[in-house]
Amino acid sequence: MDTLLDALQEGRLFELPENDKTHALQFLAHIIEAFPEIPPETDVVGLIMNREHIVNTAIGKGWACPHAKVPYDEDLMCVVGWSPSGIEYGAPDGKTVTLIVMYLVPDNQRNHYLKEISILARALQTYPELEKLPDVQDLDDVRRYLLDLIEVTKSKTGPDARARMIRLKTKPSIETPLIQDLSNLIIEPVTIITGPKISRIVLTQNPILMEQLESANGFIEKIETDGVCHVEGWRILRRSAVNYQGGLVMYECLAIKML
Repeated sequence: MDTLLDALQEGRLFELPENDKTHALQFLAHIIEAFPEIPPETDVVGLIMNREHIVNTAIGKGWACPHAKVPYDEDLMCVVGWSPSGIEYGAPDGKTVTLIVMYLVPDNQRNHYLKEISILARALQTYPELEKLPDVQDLDDVRRYLLDLIEVTKSKTGPDARARMIRLKTKPSIETPLIQDLSNLIIEPVTIITGPKISRIVLTQNPILMEQLESANGFIEKIETDGVCHVEGWRILRRSAVNYQGGLVMYECLAIKML
């Protein structure tokens, strides 16, 4: 389970912005696409969603493990999404999904992935504290829960892996979300209001992003038709759209950028 441990060490644990299955999968896939190691033409979102249409990736007990296989050589990596309220996922045991561990599986890592997912599946059968997952309150609790799961599962690991886990578990607790551990990843909520008789209104706490979106051409059409567009290095994801009288439309979006 070293890939999952890497994700925790590198801050790739996120609170999911909503409890809709499709939006949660797209959110995590877009984060993977933003990593600099990923070739820009890689459609992780499409790969994840196509596979999900073929087979449900929930594995029971509150977990789901979607993955995208990509035709190049790179490290196996994953991102972890936590849903405080749970996601209706169509799991085989009928339980809502609390944790989504999404893997990117390059050609040279397929055996590694199969080994990791097999170990994880066995861990979910034997971990004594598994039923405590719905009781976690924040990302720090989720992180500690996952570290304990890995420690129990890797009881026979070598000294290097044990040392890494000791460093993680003794790291001072922080009050800010773990998403900030990825210092070069920015995620901004954005509200955009458009209409036939008004100028585009962009509401965000990031003034540079606001200026870029206010002056960009054609991105509203992309948000409407595709649900995603790219502006000045930002990946803009539509989360919802609400229509009002007079032709007004309000788009709730997330903007993701890797510096």
